[in-house]
Amino acid sequence: MIVADPPYGDTSLEWDRPVEGWHERAAALLKPSGSMWVFGSLRYFLAEGKNFAEAGLQYAQEIVWEKHNGSGFHSDRFKRVHELAAQFYRADSPWADVFNEVQTTPDARARTVRRKKRPTHTGNINASHYESEDGGPRIMRSVIYARSCHGRAIHPTQKPVDLLEVLIRTSCPKGGLIGDFFAGSGAAAEAAEMLGREYVGAEIDLDYYSAASARLAQNLPLAIA
Repeated sequence: MIVADPPYGDTSLEWDRPVEGWHERAAALLKPSGSMWVFGSLRYFLAEGKNFAEAGLQYAQEIVWEKHNGSGFHSDRFKRVHELAAQFYRADSPWADVFNEVQTTPDARARTVRRKKRPTHTGNINASHYESEDGGPRIMRSVIYARSCHGRAIHPTQKPVDLLEVLIRTSCPKGGLIGDFFAGSGAAAEAAEMLGREYVGAEIDLDYYSAASARLAQNLPLAIA
């Protein structure tokens, strides 16, 4: 699995500039069973869509990260309290071969659903019978709430560890390897260690590299090299 949190190019900040060429490198490193989760805004994905396609990466699905607070760049725009994370895999690899472990949450309500015929808009889907009970499992929803790291972040775009854990459990088997192209605060490394996955990351900014290394050395028994 690869996780990538590149600069979105949404602001005029010095560090918020698009990075060229990393899409091809990611595609070359992915195994047929691997996939990549990329954080970004809708504007970023619209601008970078051609680069993903030319690198041979196929879109699979996305989740919405809902924050407890956000940013409003101008008073005439909605306050942005969400970001996207989109999953890609190699276009020459069938989706059926890609590791994907469906996540559930224990908050289902008791109900029985019977579908005797297929809905007209869904194509050829057979009739089904589904039962659930209070507190039982249900498929995790695509909008995931996780508190942002405002006030305690060591990187301006730091992602919460619990959100990264969801993506890792979904797309990386136990003992698997996670590649992090934009390591930043080291959040993905912490999540990988918590879940028993191997990790290798790269960070171009030496100050953030040092801060992330110190964080990991303090919190986890990792060998930082």
